Parts: sequence; C-alpha cells; structure tokens
Amino acid sequence: MMGIAENILKLKSELAEGVTLVAVSKTKPNEDVLAAYEVGQRIFGENKVQELAAKYEALPRDIEWHFIGHLQTNKVKYIAPFVSLIHGVDSMKLLKTIDKEAAKANRTIPCLLQFHIAEEESKFGLNAGEARAILQSDEYAAMKNVQLCGVMGMATYTDDEAQIRREFAQLKKIFEQIKDEFFGENESFSEISMGMSGDYPLAIAEGSTMVRVGSRIFGARQYH
Repeated sequence: MMGIAENILKLKSELAEGVTLVAVSKTKPNEDVLAAYEVGQRIFGENKVQELAAKYEALPRDIEWHFIGHLQTNKVKYIAPFVSLIHGVDSMKLLKTIDKEAAKANRTIPCLLQFHIAEEESKFGLNAGEARAILQSDEYAAMKNVQLCGVMGMATYTDDEAQIRREFAQLKKIFEQIKDEFFGENESFSEISMGMSGDYPLAIAEGSTMVRVGSRIFGARQYH
C-alpha cells in the first residue's frame, strides 16, 4: 500500500500538462493534508464549511482551499475571507450571497458554475438555460466581488465509460458555448472542473483542466 506522498507524486506524473490537481481532503485529518503538502501539493478541496474553516486555521497559510460540495447560502460568510475557489455555484441566490460576503471581506472570490450533466437526479447543478439567465441578468452585471472562471460538473456514478465520456463531453461543450457567448476574450474564464478518483482519466481525455481526487490519494473516506 503506497503512502499519501507516493500517491500524490504518481498522480502528478500522470496528469496532462495544464491539468490542476485538487486533493480532496474531506473527512481526513490534518496529518494527511500535511503529508501531501510536504511533497508540494498546495490545492485542497473540502465539502463541509465547518471542517474547511477549522483546517484553514490549523494548516499552512499558503494552501489554496477549494470548496467543492453543495454550499448553503447561510454558510458562505464562514469561508468568504479565505476560500480560493468555490466549485459549485448552482443558483443566482448563491452567487449573490457570495458577492455580498466577498465584498464584506474586501476581496473577489473566484467561482465555477456547476452544471447538472449526470443522468442521476441526486446531483445539484444548472442547465444551460438557467446559466444563461444568470449571465444575462442585471443582477449579475452589477456584481463586483465574484469572478466566474469556468464550469464544474459530476458524471453519473456508473461503470459505463461511454456514458461518462458523453457527460464530460457535454460539459466541455457547455463551457465552450458560454465562453463564446459571454466571456469571449476573457482569459480568466478557463477552467473545466470535472473528474474524480474513479473517472479522472476519462475527464482529462474530454478536456478537463481540474480534477478533484480524494480516495486515490488518501484512501477510503473516514466518516465518524
């Protein structure tokens, strides 16, 4: 059984150039994060606000913390002062709250629009029409403290590789349409966050720029 450091180094050696690795450290102790940190990993993902805030306080300050789960509006204020990227913006209400809390923290928060690409009902996310409605709105135009820098999505949990590829290809297409329509020359709209421990090679093949890998690095999750 390889250790965390070896897992990170092996993963990074396999990733295509230009693909960012988000080490998903949810439910993992600080020692595990530090083991990855020691070999140069600086980007970590969490899906619980309380756990993220506690790790931010306890761990090195040059870590970039990404929030990757479903974010409730009433929790935004706890991570607004420090979060580096919010992956799952799935409503206008959430985007407005992030903008408001970022303004209070005197900063701009980078965000990704989350799209529902899976055939499962359980996943959160926008469809292309809902995203367009947000991007065309006066409310979005007035926002000064959020920066949309790409899209995020999760494929269906299945062994059918053709289906997974199809869903990832769909997200890439949505990204291209939105970039073309709303962000044209804007270099900062560039991220496609898709792919996790079980399907990241397929995601990279379909154009992912950011993979969210947990168990492949840290082993199975621990729930208490």
